Amino acid sequence: MINTIRATLFGLAIGDALGVPVEFKSREQLQRSPITGLTGFGSWNQPLGTWSDDSSLAFCLAESLSKGYHLDDIALNFMNWKEHGYWGAHHKVFDIGGATRFAIDRLNKGCSPLLSGGMMEDDNGNGGLMRIMPLLFVIKDLPVAERYKRIKEVCAVTHAHFRSVFSCFIYLEFALEILHGRPKEIAYCNMQETVISFAEENQFNPKELELFSRILKSNIKQEEEKSIHSGGYVLHTLEASIWCLLNTGNYSDAVLKAVNLGADTDTTACVTGGLAGLLHGYDNIPG
Repeated sequence: MINTIRATLFGLAIGDALGVPVEFKSREQLQRSPITGLTGFGSWNQPLGTWSDDSSLAFCLAESLSKGYHLDDIALNFMNWKEHGYWGAHHKVFDIGGATRFAIDRLNKGCSPLLSGGMMEDDNGNGGLMRIMPLLFVIKDLPVAERYKRIKEVCAVTHAHFRSVFSCFIYLEFALEILHGRPKEIAYCNMQETVISFAEENQFNPKELELFSRILKSNIKQEEEKSIHSGGYVLHTLEASIWCLLNTGNYSDAVLKAVNLGADTDTTACVTGGLAGLLHGYDNIPG
């Protein structure tokens, strides 16, 4: 399990670092000059190999979870990151999403982590999804209802809207199937069955569930690239990450496909990279 965790954490961080220098570049720009490996500087003027807030907050979560499941401790790590660059590649913050910033500010003012995350529809950036992967290794043996509860709590520290929580639930249910050794196509089908059944049992809002139909009711792999969006909206990041994984056969191809979609390159590749590291293993990540 240690090697699996290592592969997953390196997987998300390297994907993140691949995307940092070209964040905000359009798909058309990257089609003309695609990313083929790690580069430096660019959009954020950061040295080669620098990861962003995506990985930093994932590492903050992972470290906290290694000591047990305590939302207050998770919140402390997030605050330490924002104020002091804790787990930052160079111990400083150079990028932070709006919903994450406002949530951590609320934490700093004494708000409970159960109430700190944004609950409005506009609060559905991908800041909860990008850091959720480490939770997989804590909830993997729990019943599905308990898994959902923990996912909701951890996501909602910064992103409390159902859409963000449900995106994290889908992502980790897919990851759980991969962790159990299922081939990715079977893992995807099993995830669909589990998530749809759970959503029906809990009578989740049908209008919200309909937004996830491309992932849950069809095969996202079969979508054309032009229909895969790669901005900062949580649902788009979720779709893009699963699409990239299903349409590639190794770690490198998965994260490079994610980066070269353009726009929110670091987060798309980070979320993809967590899955790709988990699926393909540490030794499949190029040195």
